Amino acid sequence: MERGVDLVVPIKNLDRAKSRLRGAAPDAQHADLVLALLLDTVTAAARAGGVRRVLVVCEDKRVLDALAGTGVECVDERGLPGLNAALTFGAEYLHTPTGTVGALQADLPALRPAELSEAIAEADGRRAYCADRPGTGTTLLLAAPGEPLDPRFGPGSADAHAASGAVRVGTALPALRCDVDTEDDLAVAAGLGLGKFTLPFASQRENAGQWGCEHRDEP
Repeated sequence: MERGVDLVVPIKNLDRAKSRLRGAAPDAQHADLVLALLLDTVTAAARAGGVRRVLVVCEDKRVLDALAGTGVECVDERGLPGLNAALTFGAEYLHTPTGTVGALQADLPALRPAELSEAIAEADGRRAYCADRPGTGTTLLLAAPGEPLDPRFGPGSADAHAASGAVRVGTALPALRCDVDTEDDLAVAAGLGLGKFTLPFASQRENAGQWGCEHRDEP
């Protein structure tokens, strides 16, 4: 069987997700922006060397429909009590008893496959995490092969994952660390180079003279 990391990517109902990002797009387009962030994240992840499967755990049929035909798996599971519960559900759904399971945040629109591959290689089979730009949150969590994911996302998750025995990786990987919670975060991601789904939203700002943005080049 092909070896590699199986990644779980959780996403809330699109209308409720990313409340701090409201205002980055017209209110009627907020759900579309959240979906674009997800699509750029998972399509990049699916092309990364060292990744075997990508599973999105959602609670919104629009996500299922958008992922159809992409090669990214998706399960619509309602009523899970929070992010860590969704990640645990996804890890159990993937059922990789001797393999490696990981968690990837759904808001990495500048992600490059090569950066994700580099972080996986740096982990080298160890439990590992990648911190976000401020260094307090977590964008990627990898379990050791055959071990449970044991996600500890929430405020201060970087320290929580370090305390769980995870080693820090990806300190020099700006796109992997650039999760988008606010409009300022989106501007930073735009400077790194956005994927094709999120780029039109940043281009609206660029045309208004507010941002400079780049298209994400592969890898």
